[in-house]
Amino acid sequence: MSGQEMKTRVEEDVLCSFCGCLCDDLVVEIEGNKVKNVRHACRLGASKLMGHERIRTPMIRKNGKLEEVSYQEAYDRAAQILVNAKRPLLYGWASTVCEAQKKGILLTEMVGGILDSTATVCHGPSILGIEERGLSGATLGQIKNRADLIVFWGCNPAEAHPKHGLRYSTNVCGFFTPEGRKGRKVLVVDVRQTRTAKNADKFIMIATGSDFEVLSALRMFVAGKGEFVPEKVGGVPKEELFEAADMMKAAKFGAFFFGLGITHSRGRSKNVGNALALIAELNAHTKFVVMPMRGHYNVAGIGQVAAWETGFPMSIDFSRGTAYFNPGETAACDVLSREDTDAVMVVASDPASNFPRGIVENLAKVPVIQIDPYENPTTLLAEVVIPSAIAGVECEGTAYRMDGLALRMKKLVNSPHPSDEGVLNGIIESVKKLRGTEAEAKAPNEASA
Repeated sequence: MSGQEMKTRVEEDVLCSFCGCLCDDLVVEIEGNKVKNVRHACRLGASKLMGHERIRTPMIRKNGKLEEVSYQEAYDRAAQILVNAKRPLLYGWASTVCEAQKKGILLTEMVGGILDSTATVCHGPSILGIEERGLSGATLGQIKNRADLIVFWGCNPAEAHPKHGLRYSTNVCGFFTPEGRKGRKVLVVDVRQTRTAKNADKFIMIATGSDFEVLSALRMFVAGKGEFVPEKVGGVPKEELFEAADMMKAAKFGAFFFGLGITHSRGRSKNVGNALALIAELNAHTKFVVMPMRGHYNVAGIGQVAAWETGFPMSIDFSRGTAYFNPGETAACDVLSREDTDAVMVVASDPASNFPRGIVENLAKVPVIQIDPYENPTTLLAEVVIPSAIAGVECEGTAYRMDGLALRMKKLVNSPHPSDEGVLNGIIESVKKLRGTEAEAKAPNEASA
């Protein structure tokens, strides 16, 4: 290897393409064409940027075994599956860039399929709750600089978003919060004592599935109607809830972060709506904002792109010739549970690891196309596997942080693989060729008729 190839360079202000925090303060050392060291990242983010075992070449399943093929062969086979399907499902999109997501929506519309994102199995209920109630929002920068009370409800950022507290919320020193953690109070509400809860000023452990009732009790205290609250709500004594409500009303600037503990316990979107109502009512007393703790680094992005392209944030059915949205009917798990799809394309996701067993069994009954840099359990089900470049490492692109701020990710090293956008462009071109062939085949018959 030449000296030029081994030359080390340093990239600063690099975005981490792991979780919804999209931390943009990373320093990456690159030697030749390989990431050698990552500074300022959490262990999860550093692991992604450093890279690990990849899918090396496109593959098509032949006689029950995946065999290596060219990219064009993989594109053609994927296009054939999608065009021949009556109602294909194109699912995932949370760990790829907005440019690829836009191409995915175009492809779904071309083949008359359903487009759905991983939000439907995480913060989909948050989106529905926000549509009903509205959102008292803020950027993470505002929270960092102003918030003197941080509430974490049904989430555990210490393990799921390790730099959240250090960079945006509990421990960071802001313009109006120069003391950092010493100048803030932290309230955690959860069904168990998490690592986040152990560092809180006040921890309330509620009974599983009682989020709606506890939120309602807090709203009663905020409204000054605590005398109507029972002695215990969700397993929590009335006095403890009164203290929590008083703590929130006394804040100069409060920030309420919520996770899957609210969105996937009994009540789902209604829990979210109740939490948003609590925040709205707190704003009659002080300044309070609320934010869902989004998981994958661009799961917020697919909601944005889908909304501006179709008018809907997820679960969009194009099989009628126009965009149709009805969660509970057009979401990925609903469609698969009814066996209402005959082909699935998975982009930047791993449903075989995350969907319920019965739904994964139905997924295994139909042709699956996988586009992903890494092998995962979905690969075992796939008929077509297409490796792609890692966004934010091997290709650039746009992503939305959990607070809705759009950020641009850098390309750090070269890749032998095309980007997700490039793969989707290849499949789109193959679909056009197939459709053109179909049109040519029909034309002579129409002329003779």
